[in-house]
Amino acid sequence: MTTAATVAGIWDLTIATPIGKITAVIELCDDEGVLTGTARGAGEEVGLDGLALTGDRLTWKQAVTRPMRLNLSFDVTVTGDTLAGASRAGRLPASRVSGLRRTDRAAETVLGARP
Repeated sequence: MTTAATVAGIWDLTIATPIGKITAVIELCDDEGVLTGTARGAGEEVGLDGLALTGDRLTWKQAVTRPMRLNLSFDVTVTGDTLAGASRAGRLPASRVSGLRRTDRAAETVLGARP
């Protein structure tokens, strides 16, 4: 069963957009059974809004300003240390999202993550 504790961790994401691949890092935390998170990429850090885990389906929204101002919605399926799904920015076509959970503490400093 997928729970807040089983998805908690640092995840490296790749978003395949029509203009190329974008990388980001999300950090998901289990706060006594409540899932919280932040995303880092393109020189900014933003909170994840509406973070919800239903079965193995994880959804959230985030607003970014770089490379342009967008409101993004994510809908992914978590399977162990991988995730896959889609991201949408308004009426733009969906972009494919894939991700891998970091499994060692040494890797956490990559891409601006906190040690």
